Amino acid sequence: MRWQALLFDLDGTLVDTAPDLAGAVQDLARERNLAVPTFSNLRKMASHGAPGLLGAAFGVAPNDPEYAQMRFDFLRLYRARTHRNSPLFPGILEILEILQYKRIPWAIVTNKSEELTRELLAVLALPYSPAVLVGGDTTAEPKPSPLPVRFALDHLGIAAEYALLLGDDRRDIEAAHAAGCTAWAARWGYWQESDPVDAWGADTVLREPQELRLRLLTS
Repeated sequence: MRWQALLFDLDGTLVDTAPDLAGAVQDLARERNLAVPTFSNLRKMASHGAPGLLGAAFGVAPNDPEYAQMRFDFLRLYRARTHRNSPLFPGILEILEILQYKRIPWAIVTNKSEELTRELLAVLALPYSPAVLVGGDTTAEPKPSPLPVRFALDHLGIAAEYALLLGDDRRDIEAAHAAGCTAWAARWGYWQESDPVDAWGADTVLREPQELRLRLLTS
């Protein structure tokens, strides 16, 4: 099947943002004279944003009294890092080149805020831009709700059965299927051993971006 649109998650799928996200959490720990969590423990939570990262690092939940201020400080420190260690995953640029050549539109559907996503894309300075960008605050609900996926499809004018969503979290798969899209899982992302990729119900699991590149070339 020749896909008419590809929708990508951002963190852990297109871009390796874990170094800067984890780095900001470590900066926060140093700023507050707390034990600095290891990168390996933080990386697997990178797709879960501030709630997942702060929970893993400091055991705080969004309903805890100190959470709001910690989240504010975390985002301040994250912005201060200016995405300096958040590159595209190897092979992603080649995928975007193929999509451009085949005139297949692509979108970003992420739970990262739209503002932070645009800041990251500005730093990356990609030669090709997504046809639509849907952040975690663009619609009334983030993934796993299907609303962000439907928003992207409506903007693209593509029926769900002709669209593919690729992501590295169970929420991506659930959102895609709820919207009627095919859902593929990116094993190179930030999933946790307690919730393995093969248990998400994805239509296909890709081990590396090269697999998607080859499928696009032969479709």
